[in-house]
This record gives sequence, C-alpha cells and structure tokens, in this order.
Amino acid sequence: MNWKTLSSEYLTNYSYFTARKDRCETESGKIIPEYYVVELRMSVCALGITENNEAILVKQYRHPVGKTLLELPGGFVDEGEDPAVAISRELMEETGYEFDKVEYLATVAANPGVLNNYTQLYLARGGRKVAKQSLDPNEEIDIVLMPLDELIQIFMDNKFDQAMHVSCISY
Repeated sequence: MNWKTLSSEYLTNYSYFTARKDRCETESGKIIPEYYVVELRMSVCALGITENNEAILVKQYRHPVGKTLLELPGGFVDEGEDPAVAISRELMEETGYEFDKVEYLATVAANPGVLNNYTQLYLARGGRKVAKQSLDPNEEIDIVLMPLDELIQIFMDNKFDQAMHVSCISY
C-alpha cells in the first residue's frame, strides 16, 4: 500500500514549520495530484515526578488553539541531538528540575495524515529543583506541582488537551 512520490514542491520552509505539496502514485496506479505534508522536527515530552512524588506540569498559552493549557514539559529535538538528551534539556529549561532517572516510554505520531514527525515520550523520576527556568524569548511558562492522585483525576476528567501528553500519561 506504499505510495510513490512523483514530485514535491515546498510551499514554506521555516526552522519549525515546513509545508510541501506532493504528487503521488498509489500501488494501483492512481495519481494523487495534491497531498499536503507538514514537516516538523521530532519532539519530546516527559511526565516528570519530583523526589516528593509530585508531577511537574507546565501551564502556558497556546496561540493556535487560543487557550492556556496545562501540559507536560517538552519541545523539539535540535538537529543532530539525541532525543534522550533533548528531554533532559527541555526539562531543565522549562522547569529548572534535574532528574535521577529518565526512562523512554514510547514513540508516537501525532497526526500522520498531515504531519511527518514523531514524539518520543519519557518518564522522569527523582526531580530536584536546581536552577531557574531558561525560557525562549516567546515562552511564558508557569510551573505547576501536583500530587499524583490529582494528576490522575484531572487526566480521567479529560482536562488535558495536548494529545501527545495524554499519550505520555497513558504510558
């Protein structure tokens, strides 16, 4: 059932967002004249748990959906960076926490009908606050520490909008 890409045309080409239009042919010979793909770098997220057994969540405004969301820390993997290194970096930058153990859980695709990237999910344990946040210029992130039973309750109450974070908590 694999398709053959006959041609690709880039419509945008930015560091975090590239869109292209492919012309494809199916195995049965059908031509798909326009198939749009958004290219994104791999991303990572982690359920971080402090040494006091609290979940470390972040709260930030997400412009595409027009809401402030409660999320897990995470972000994009830099070019050539190991995802396991990237999640430790993201945890430190967004929260200022360092962890005794960071365990890989799974790799999932957010929306493979349009997006070409994957997200690696992690569980980080033994978190200790060792630094201030080191945020990107456009980031405003509040740290929320939450008992694990409360995290489970808001998860069960469908209070997480970010699908990759729902996947991470599920794992």
